[in-house]
Amino acid sequence: MIIITGGAGFIGSCLQAAVVARGHETVIVDWLGTEGKWRNIANHPPTRLITPDELPAFLETESRVEAIFHMGAISETTARDGDAVWRTNVELSRMLWRWCTQARVRFFYASSAATYGGVDTPEHFSDDPRRLDQLEPLNLYGWSKHVFDQQVLRAVERGEPTPPQWAGLKFFNVYGPNEYHKGRMVSVVKVKYDELRAGNPTQLFRSNKADLDHGMQARDFIWVGDTVKIMMWLYDTPSVNGLFNCGTGQARTYLDMAYAVCDAAGMERRISFVDMPDSLKNQYQSYTQADLTRLRAAGYTEAFTPLEEGVRHYIQDYLATPQPYL
Repeated sequence: MIIITGGAGFIGSCLQAAVVARGHETVIVDWLGTEGKWRNIANHPPTRLITPDELPAFLETESRVEAIFHMGAISETTARDGDAVWRTNVELSRMLWRWCTQARVRFFYASSAATYGGVDTPEHFSDDPRRLDQLEPLNLYGWSKHVFDQQVLRAVERGEPTPPQWAGLKFFNVYGPNEYHKGRMVSVVKVKYDELRAGNPTQLFRSNKADLDHGMQARDFIWVGDTVKIMMWLYDTPSVNGLFNCGTGQARTYLDMAYAVCDAAGMERRISFVDMPDSLKNQYQSYTQADLTRLRAAGYTEAFTPLEEGVRHYIQDYLATPQPYL
């Protein structure tokens, strides 16, 4: 049995599809709500679906759990309720870490590239544990993920008991199917495609940095299928433990991304620039690029999907079809 928290969400449901395809019994821990989130798991339903508040009681009575993939979190970078974010992103993670340690169950969890804050050079995106305390997240969400990363690594450094295998993944800018419930946090790829479908040009933020041209802000965009491959590789490689970046290792500009969307949709490259909202100016990452040195050194050898190929796949095989779900 494999438990996936947040298993009806974006990355979690794509992971659920891969785990079910292998024939595993799965338990998803999530809220489905009323906005059609159930469609994310309609093609690959779990053995059981429980709500987050039912999880502690479930763990008390279930002895067949082999691994927990902890994908559940409050992931809005604009979240403001610090108490709710702490309970969900830190305390729940701590509880699962402790339970996996005691029950000898493998534990994999989602961290985030938001932990890196406003740095803008490749060397600052190192996941070397010795650099962890130097990070300065820009928002509450990134800070909460950083706190749990710190707690995990300090426990390891002190020689405290740990799960038999553990790994944290700092997800960069993930895009792909099953993200449609995310509202304002949906990937920029889908946002730009929706703008084109509405007959509008794709809008990009003007640069808020004097030395950076409009549209040249750059992110490490990663196809969701590549994140699932990394997680399944970790599951298949129980000797690997640690905190790892989960990106492609290549920053691409927002202009590159917008052009890729236009080309995949078969539409003219129409780009317009708009001012960045004031609410984002002090917490906007103008550059991200995963340093994959440690992931490669751990033995991960798979190639990553190029941006143009991933965007084409997403648009032509999902967004432009009557059935956009994985």
